[in-house]
Amino acid sequence: MTSINIAQYIDHTNLKPMATERDIELLCEEALQFRFAAVCVNPYRVRLAAQLLKGSDVKVASVIGFPLGATLPEVKALEAKSVLEKGAEEIDMVINIGALKDGDDDLVLKDVKAVVDASSGAIVKVILECCYLTDEEKVRACRLSTEAGAKFVKTSTGFGSGGATLEDVKLLRSNVPSSVGVKAAGGIRDFETAYALIQAGATRIGTSSGPKIVKTSNS
Repeated sequence: MTSINIAQYIDHTNLKPMATERDIELLCEEALQFRFAAVCVNPYRVRLAAQLLKGSDVKVASVIGFPLGATLPEVKALEAKSVLEKGAEEIDMVINIGALKDGDDDLVLKDVKAVVDASSGAIVKVILECCYLTDEEKVRACRLSTEAGAKFVKTSTGFGSGGATLEDVKLLRSNVPSSVGVKAAGGIRDFETAYALIQAGATRIGTSSGPKIVKTSNS
């Protein structure tokens, strides 16, 4: 895999609460330099990222209900609509983890569908936070996310107790149709890990270490 190929998998990410304007400027400069698929930023930083990336092929993604997922469906929908109006093109939403563990599939489906409907065709990625789920819950989350119209399922926020694993990526890949992508995120800091996750079925990689991954891809 070449540096150009792997760059096209990467959502270059800075979701730190203390990220400054300059940090987001650097994130976007690196995304343009390495031609990453997208940058992923907090809602407050969407307008800035959209301005910096205007006219480029790099997409702007933002997070919804982040990082806990416990926000009400109507609030998540409003948040999604707001970031899209400010220039976001992709949405990474956190599933309602508690409702999923309760077995409240109706609420989980309503929650994801509210964001999908508010996103008016924009790509919605559903963050499952796999470190908190059983395999049965992960499978159910994949089914509900697909039924709601999401275009990706995603392993982790990066703020939970664990990140992406090969086992989780394989499980998610085997439980969504080929039309639904799998985004691996959380603790991906080197080329070897990123490449292994892609081999396992990941179609996007969420990481703050994109430049390092690309630079070492041919070494």
